[in-house]
Amino acid sequence: MSPTPKQARTHRRKAVSGDRTKNVKLWRVEASWDHRPDTPVVIRTSDRASARRKVRQLAAKGAYVIFQTHKGWDRWHTLCEIDGAAQLAEADAEQALAADGHPPTPATYRPDADDRHRTWLARMSARAESDRLVAEQAARDRAEADARRRRLAAESRQHARALMTPPANVRPEHRQRARHITGAQR
Repeated sequence: MSPTPKQARTHRRKAVSGDRTKNVKLWRVEASWDHRPDTPVVIRTSDRASARRKVRQLAAKGAYVIFQTHKGWDRWHTLCEIDGAAQLAEADAEQALAADGHPPTPATYRPDADDRHRTWLARMSARAESDRLVAEQAARDRAEADARRRRLAAESRQHARALMTPPANVRPEHRQRARHITGAQR
C-alpha cells in the first residue's frame, strides 16, 4: 500500500554522508614549453590512467608538466611537476657520454641531482680537454727535443773529422824543428 499524502509529507529520507562536491574525480594536466610559455596545454579528464599517459607524452616532448587533482570548487592540488626539457637534456647527456667514449656516470655521483649526467659530461669533457692540451704540450716538447737531438747530431757529424784529427801543432807537417842555438843568443 502506498503512503497517504499526509504520511508522505512526514517521511524524510536519511541524509547521505558522502561528499556531494561536483567533479571531485577530475584530473588536470598543464604543460608549457619554453619557446611558447603564453600558450600552455590544459587537459582535464576523469580517467587517471589517461592523465598519467598524457603527462608522460608531454614530458617526452620537452614540456614542463604539472599534474593536478581536483579538490572541489575549482581548487586543484598539485601531485607532481615534471621538467621534460631537463629530462631530455639528461638523456642527451647520457648518450653524449657514450658517444664520446667517456665512462658512464657512477651511481654514487650526486644520486639525487636532476642534472647529474649533464654535470658529469661537463666534468669529463673538461678533463678530456685538459688531457688533450697536456698531450699536445708533451708532443711539442718531444718534437723540440728530437729537433735539438738531430741538430746536435748533425753538428757532431759535421765537426767529427775535425774533432778526430789531432791539433795542427801536433801534426808532422806543422811541427817546428828545434833550433839549436847557443845560450848567449837568447
